Amino acid sequence: MNRRQFIETISTAAIGTRSISILLAAEAPAVQPTARRLPRWRGFNLTEKCVAGPNSSPPFAESDFAWLAEWGFDFARLPLSYLCWSSATDPRQVREGELVQLDQAVDYGRKHSVHVNLNLHRAPGYCVNPPKEPLDLWTDEAALDAAAFQWGMLARRFKGVGNAQLSFDLLNEPANVFAAAYGHVIKRLVQAIRAEDPRRLIIADGLQWGRKPVPGLVELNIAQSTRGYDPMELSHYQANWVAGATKWPIPTWPLERGGRTINAETLRRERIYPWQELERQGVGIHVGEWGAYNRTPHPVVLAWMRDQLNLWREAGWGWALWNLRGSFGVLDSGRSDVNYEEFRGHKLDREMLKVLQAG
Repeated sequence: MNRRQFIETISTAAIGTRSISILLAAEAPAVQPTARRLPRWRGFNLTEKCVAGPNSSPPFAESDFAWLAEWGFDFARLPLSYLCWSSATDPRQVREGELVQLDQAVDYGRKHSVHVNLNLHRAPGYCVNPPKEPLDLWTDEAALDAAAFQWGMLARRFKGVGNAQLSFDLLNEPANVFAAAYGHVIKRLVQAIRAEDPRRLIIADGLQWGRKPVPGLVELNIAQSTRGYDPMELSHYQANWVAGATKWPIPTWPLERGGRTINAETLRRERIYPWQELERQGVGIHVGEWGAYNRTPHPVVLAWMRDQLNLWREAGWGWALWNLRGSFGVLDSGRSDVNYEEFRGHKLDREMLKVLQAG
């Protein structure tokens, strides 16, 4: 029996229906990222499993990973709802068929040289979006136990897949939570992962919807993820899920508000420098989400994007646009002021794509 046959045999016994090719990919030597220094991964959020559907959520499309690679990108963040494979009433029960689709996504990433970042956008006890979870992750140990179970299960499932191929982003955009409570939760989730896979690359979002660095997590040897939605009056203009956004004036860039000018230097001072201070403490930084809603004038969006990308290039940080297709993306974004190009059955914002490729 040769080495490949041996690995296939033990893999089948250990993980059942999980894709063998994912594990075999771990054989290939690769430069392993570390929590202290992340590559400048650039790409998109793929949102198929961000919200659980009435029956099951759609699988990830291999074509998305192929297009990212074709366009020169190497990162796909997958914001996930645990309800896609579990239920709020029984979060320890998992539906294998849905999890196999995560295996497929990781394998698509391997095949097309796109790093896959798994993020619990909705975890037991917390989601930044409605509806509210029945338990509170920040105060209820039962919710924390369930969240730890979920991450432990995923860590066990993907053990052996190298960090160059896969990373974990623990919780999406903690809001209105004290640093001590957040630190308690993150520490427990890190422990659950490392009990199964001590080497897994782990990332935690900053506080205040991912915007504020968390020095209290430095001792855990994990990276952190920031956001690129500032100023909100530009990125979320007319977004009906943001209070007051439908009444904001039409944005410009730079943005003038109440006698104050918000420009690239403002972003550098308020959104780059604080995170660089954290970086100097040995924490890798990545911009997990950013982008602008489709009601913001397209020329304004592109000018703002160029400044954001210049800042992150200077800092050496990677990023992931929200989203690939949809109201923030480059495909099928529904903007009224764009001359779209037909692209394999989709409407492509080629001008935005070129700006992103240059960044």
